Amino acid sequence: MRLLLTFVGGFGHLAPLLPVARAVQEAGHVVAVAGSGGLVPDIEAAGFTAFSTSRPAHHGRGPDVPRTPLEVADEHAAEVEFARNFGDRGARRMADALPAVIEAFRPDLVLRDEADLGATVAAELAGVPVATHLVLASGLLVRPELVAPCLDAVRADHGLAPDPELTRLTSGLLLSDTQPSFRSPDAPLRLPAVLSYRSAATGRSGTSARDPGRPRVYVTLGTIFTTTSGDLFERLVAGVAALGVEVVVTVGRRNDPADLGPQPATVRVERFVPQEQLLPGVDLVVSHGGSGSLMAALAHGLPSVLVPLGADQPHNARRAAELGVAVTLDAAAVTVEEVSAVAEAALTAADLRRRCEAMADELAAQPDVGVAVAALERAALG
Repeated sequence: MRLLLTFVGGFGHLAPLLPVARAVQEAGHVVAVAGSGGLVPDIEAAGFTAFSTSRPAHHGRGPDVPRTPLEVADEHAAEVEFARNFGDRGARRMADALPAVIEAFRPDLVLRDEADLGATVAAELAGVPVATHLVLASGLLVRPELVAPCLDAVRADHGLAPDPELTRLTSGLLLSDTQPSFRSPDAPLRLPAVLSYRSAATGRSGTSARDPGRPRVYVTLGTIFTTTSGDLFERLVAGVAALGVEVVVTVGRRNDPADLGPQPATVRVERFVPQEQLLPGVDLVVSHGGSGSLMAALAHGLPSVLVPLGADQPHNARRAAELGVAVTLDAAAVTVEEVSAVAEAALTAADLRRRCEAMADELAAQPDVGVAVAALERAALG
């Protein structure tokens, strides 16, 4: 099987594809990845042939940039921005770029990230079957009323009929490596039912070399929103550090850790550390609520304090609140004292931790990535 994986956006859209890509490659198949130009080095470092579908932008390691004032989008603003960035610009870019990639690589199957809407256009034109990997945890952004008008305009430009119900997006195999119960009931999946599995990147918290008597808190704003975070890092770190806990902060590849200024010995500031290295020794995650960060925390049975900034984060925070697995704060208004109080409460809330551990148990009960490989092999055969 020749499998082409496609994604649009930053590292948070690439990362969920990598475990299944590795498993497919280890099964003896040929794998290539097409996506954002700035992430070509990451794709190649992971051991895959890379096809760039855009000029390198802010997704890569580039020079440091000063942080700009904090930008926060509520659910409605995030939906409008998603439709513009992914339903229109991103879909148009991928629909234009992927035909040449498909011609060069000649895949038997395209596995697209859920937000890559344009891949379905390119694959339909080439007559190649498509599978989808879900990456939006709550599932509320790829909705017909939100993105179909934009996507239909792209389809029309390529001579394809409208698809107002987005049936082309869910007509093939659907894969997910997150907890099935987290997806919002307002975003039910059409048949065929999604195939859930657990990837090598998931797992329960274990022992670490740290002081067992001192909790450790991980603070992150992901990989995209770090440069527009204003003073949010400072408020979050100061609030958590005031508890006397160990703190690990990742500020992003384009932010200088020194910009946070002098920190106590209990605070470690890095640009980027793979989550799978950190989470086994963490007790609490403070994050923006991106799907990758939130679902990785839950895969390890960890509670979260969320400060949603945009994209899928407001929806994820709402769903996490409904399930009782996270506490949400207002990123624009939260004070250092409020961060301290909420983080301390989250570290000691037994009910909160039990609910998070139940989510980890749900994921652990899913079959391993081998079932995804077998399903992709069947899909490639048509």
